[in-house]
This record gives sequence, structure tokens and C-alpha cells, in this order.
Amino acid sequence: MKRSISSSVLRKKPKVDDDQVQSEPLPATSNAGTELDAVDPTIGLKPRMGGSGGAWKAGALGQTQEDLNERRTKIASDILHGRHEVELAADQIKDDIGSDRRDDWMDQAAFKSLFDSIEKNGQDTPIQVWPADPNWKPDPLDPENISGVPFFLITGRRRSAIAAKLGRPLRAILAAPDKRGQLDEQFEMLFMRFRENEERENLGAFERLLSIGEMFEQFQAVAQETKVTAVSFADRIGVHESLVSRGKAIYKARDEILHTCKNVYELTFRQLEQEVSKLSEAPSKKSIKPSKPKKILVTRKMGSRNLSVSSQGGKLSVSATGLDLDKHTLEELSEMIAAFLEGKGSEPASK
Repeated sequence: MKRSISSSVLRKKPKVDDDQVQSEPLPATSNAGTELDAVDPTIGLKPRMGGSGGAWKAGALGQTQEDLNERRTKIASDILHGRHEVELAADQIKDDIGSDRRDDWMDQAAFKSLFDSIEKNGQDTPIQVWPADPNWKPDPLDPENISGVPFFLITGRRRSAIAAKLGRPLRAILAAPDKRGQLDEQFEMLFMRFRENEERENLGAFERLLSIGEMFEQFQAVAQETKVTAVSFADRIGVHESLVSRGKAIYKARDEILHTCKNVYELTFRQLEQEVSKLSEAPSKKSIKPSKPKKILVTRKMGSRNLSVSSQGGKLSVSATGLDLDKHTLEELSEMIAAFLEGKGSEPASK
């Protein structure tokens, strides 16, 4: 049977300080219900947030989305300007300009050493590329996902070749976008290739001059009617003007040099210059003078006088000694010769 506490007992309950109420534990409740259950129904309950909590949550989510959008926009911009690395598959890379190194660069000790290093430790330095489409931009919702996008290789041919052999993706950054899609884009790609090779590992004399000559020819092709001088071009790429003149000569004679000089990649600048001088010196040929037409001479005796008639190169000469002919006599003689030659002219020439 349920028992209840009388109201008189409740009125006689001793008064307790607030501090004591906070410090003393609440009595354990029993299965049997008492009227104490209704003394303070708010004890142990969390206050309700009300309508303002939903607004706060919506505002926080909106701020998070805005921050995410700003971060994506920054990443996309950094990718386009070479401040953020991307990961490329080997088949995304096209090499239109080729290498300015020797043809057998993959067989050299430096390439094999770099291969071993990347295979063991990974790729330390990113390659440089340009998007094949100069108007390409990263996806604003997922800027780091660029799978399937084709790129032109500018620097890092050895690293690219090694990654392809190992079947690994490549770390890459985009080169500065200023010249993408411009007329001198090809020259800029050649210049960036030359500059990196100059900084990272010195090119041999032949490789360096060949690269300079190739850049000059490409730049001159873009300039078209404007003549590019060795001095102005040297200032543009930061070399001495003498190297530009030599580079032009090397580039034009590259096939002949490679054919005649088997050790061309080991030659110093001085040795290479000597070889080019030998090629430029044309073999001395004796000047062949045109042979004079054969002279035909006929002589005849006229008493004590000699008459000679000669023909050479279409010219007829008559000479006679001891004759003193007046003009009238010479006219008669010339008429006779003219009549004779006119008659002979109608006959076919004898072979």
C-alpha cells in the first residue's frame, strides 16, 4: 500500500542553507514513489536552447562553406601561377621541344645515378609544365584533381623519363603563365629549359651553343621582319654576344659537326671552335678558266706576199703582208667576203 507523508511533517522540515544544499548529494530514489518527486522537477535537467540555437548553427555552417570556397579559389590560383604542386601521370605529359642534351643522355652515368636516387628516395624536385590548352583552369570545386589534363614539358626531362620507367606519378608545378598562348611561347619554353640546365648542371660546350643557336632561330622566326642582333639577343638571355654568334654557326652546321666529330660532346669551347673553323674552310679549288675557242688558221702565198685567214670564236680575220689597199678596193673585198659568207650561212654547219 502506498504511504504518504503528512503535510504537518513537511511543514516542520528543518531549514537548510543554499550552500549546504549544493554540497550535499541528492538522496537516492526508490522504486516506491513519494511526494518528494514533485519538490523540484528541474533538478538535473539541461536548459533548452530555444530558437536562437538553430540560427547559430546555420551561421556557422555558412561561414565554413565560405572559408572552403575561399581556400579552393586560392589553391586554383596558386596552381596556375606555380605556387602549388600538382601530381601528374606520365601519360599526361607531352614533350614538344625535346632535350638540349646529347642524344644518348639516358645512357650517361648522371642519368643512371639520378634513376637510382629517385627509385630509392623519391622525386625531390618538381618538373615544370604548361597546360596544352593556354586557357585551361582548375576545377573550382576540386582544383587539385587534374587527371587527364594534357601538359607540355618544359624542364625535368630526366625526372619525367625516370618516373615513366618506374611507373610513378610526377610532382609538377606550372611555369609562369605570362607567355602561354603567345607568339613567342616556343622561345620561352626553350629559354626556361636552357636556364634550368645552366643552373642545375653545366651543359657541355656543344650542348650549350646548340641550345643558344636553337633559341636564336626560334626568336628570329617570331620576330619575322625585325632583324635580331647578337647583342640584343645576348642581353635577353644573359650570355656574352660571342656565344650567340658561335651558337648560330653550331646550330646551322649541327648535322655536319655530329657526322665528322665523333667526340663532339667532350670538346671544349676552343676545340669546338677549331673544328667548326675546319668545316667552314672550303677546300681550295684551282680556278678553272674557260677554254678559249680553237683558232683555225689558213695561209696562202701570193707571189712574194703571205695571206692568212683565221677564225676563232665567231670572229674572222684576214691578214696580208705588203698590201696597200685603198677604201674602194677594201669595199669590193668585203662585198665578196659577205656574199661568200651569206651563201655558206644557208648551208648546215659541218660537224
